[in-house]
Amino acid sequence: MNDEIFHLTPVDVRRYEFGTTFRGFDPARVNQFRVQVADELERLARINQDLEAKARGFHEQLRAFRERDKALNEALISAQQMREDIKGQAEREAELIVREARAEGDRLIEAARVEVRKLERNADALERLRRSYVVQMRKMAEQQLAELQAAEHAPTPARPTPVDASEAIDAQDRDGGAN
Repeated sequence: MNDEIFHLTPVDVRRYEFGTTFRGFDPARVNQFRVQVADELERLARINQDLEAKARGFHEQLRAFRERDKALNEALISAQQMREDIKGQAEREAELIVREARAEGDRLIEAARVEVRKLERNADALERLRRSYVVQMRKMAEQQLAELQAAEHAPTPARPTPVDASEAIDAQDRDGGAN
């Protein structure tokens, strides 16, 4: 039988009246069977209601789980995207830091080269000054040596006598010390 056509409830079974016939079924046994069928239908109806309630609860849980699953998937996708974004940003920052470090290194190397060239020029200037000083010292030493040699070979002047010395002092006083 099709469920859409025939729906039998426990009340329908209890109220159904069988027609009586001469050689029919035993009415007591039919009534007993009707009670048993009605009781069974009530039990099955209760079980069916319980199962439907559980099914609704399971469907609700399933819906909630699906919503959570969807939210978790969205969160996972968002986290993956965020991870990719952070990774990309970190790579860009690392490249920037490397470029800045290289630029700073190049700047420091160039500054060091300039400083080395400056120090080399200063060292060359100091070497020229040293040579000039040595040449001047040599000239002075040669000049002093020549004067010493000349003084050694020069005749010694005569010494003034004490009378001559006093006359020289008197002459200076008269001239106003202009000698």
